[in-house]
Amino acid sequence: MSDLFGNIEKNMNALVSEWINDDYLNENDLFVIGCSTSEVAGEPIGTAGSEKIAGILFQALKKLQKQTDIHLAFQCCEHLNRALVIERDTLQQYPFEEVSVIPQPDAGGSMASFAYKQMDNPVIVEAIQAHAGIDIGETMIGMHLKPVAVPLRFKQQEIGSARITGARTRPKLIGGKRATYA
Repeated sequence: MSDLFGNIEKNMNALVSEWINDDYLNENDLFVIGCSTSEVAGEPIGTAGSEKIAGILFQALKKLQKQTDIHLAFQCCEHLNRALVIERDTLQQYPFEEVSVIPQPDAGGSMASFAYKQMDNPVIVEAIQAHAGIDIGETMIGMHLKPVAVPLRFKQQEIGSARITGARTRPKLIGGKRATYA
């Protein structure tokens, strides 16, 4: 089992380095994380959640946050309608609606539950429009991205046994054939 945890940490650190080096993130961007710790452990989604795995992932994501000055948003599971855990400071910068619930490993997911316990002043919101994000284990973060999502391909394609999908967003292109785009 310690090999699994070491592998997860190595995978996450490699992925975080790619995000930092690719320079897709800007200061104050919203970054959504969808994660199935069950999938990371090699089990079907929702069957073997692990706050130990969540802790390893959380530490790497905090490194990403610190190095890029982004805001993290941890997506809950379907049992909480994919609500998100964010810091109250983030809520004060963006016009989201706070809702009342506390994520638990079996209703919210291990990752969101762990993040809630680690944050300084966590709140739950129903929806966001993130600038970028990562989906660990095919948890479907698309509903929380801005309208024009651009898929990203990373060298690090898995965390443990979970497949990785990343995305950034871009502004809509409007104006037709006579328009000019930067």
